[in-house]
Amino acid sequence: MAENFLSIVIPSYNQGRFIKQTIDSILNEGLPNVEVLVMDGGSKDETVEVLKSYGDKIQWVSEKDKGQTDAINKGMRRTKGNILAYINSDDYYLPGTLGIILNYFNKKPLVKWFTGDYIIVDEKNKIIQSFVVIYKRILRLFPFYWVLSIANFISQPSTFWSREVLDEIGAFDESLHYVMDYDFWMRIYRKWRPGIINEKLSAFRIHGQSKGGAQFEKQFAEEFEVVKKYQKNGLILFLHKIHNMLINWVYRRIK
Repeated sequence: MAENFLSIVIPSYNQGRFIKQTIDSILNEGLPNVEVLVMDGGSKDETVEVLKSYGDKIQWVSEKDKGQTDAINKGMRRTKGNILAYINSDDYYLPGTLGIILNYFNKKPLVKWFTGDYIIVDEKNKIIQSFVVIYKRILRLFPFYWVLSIANFISQPSTFWSREVLDEIGAFDESLHYVMDYDFWMRIYRKWRPGIINEKLSAFRIHGQSKGGAQFEKQFAEEFEVVKKYQKNGLILFLHKIHNMLINWVYRRIK
């Protein structure tokens, strides 16, 4: 059996102060069967200088695009690996993550995608909002489609999938600006259940300029529109809406 090869796409725009940590979290593992593709939307900060400093260790493009989802899809079209993922340019992987992922895909070749645990950090890498992490960890104990339809328990930067998934499910929906990942999970889930990894794989960063930090209300509104595409059960939709109202209430009080 051919060795698994992992391709990681990094959509980027004006996150020069964070992107080095993102890239280093991949390269520092020293794995030969991993490629890094940075799709930068024409950043005006120090991002391009950071990218140039890596020489041929990474592949990158800096040009105007149509937003984050467009950047992800552009990167996915360039990938060569049979295992795929994307991570935003202000997030990063925790030590050992990529080795863990490759090992899981080797051990369980019939599982088409895996999702794991994570931490939430602020702009100084301080762990925050641990209660959110615990809550999602509890939800992952019940990895059913109807549960995902009520609450998104999947951590985007801790999720990896096979090329077969992308070929079957198709690209990320470029009409979405906040929850293109949730839409992708909903589509995958209708065909394959994920493998659950009970290890912390990534750090999801919340800061003043991040979507999760500054635009969470728009994010939850778009999420409800997504779930209506795939879930016709009125009770599930009602529970999703109530859940989002409660999460919005909590977020407004911790911001």
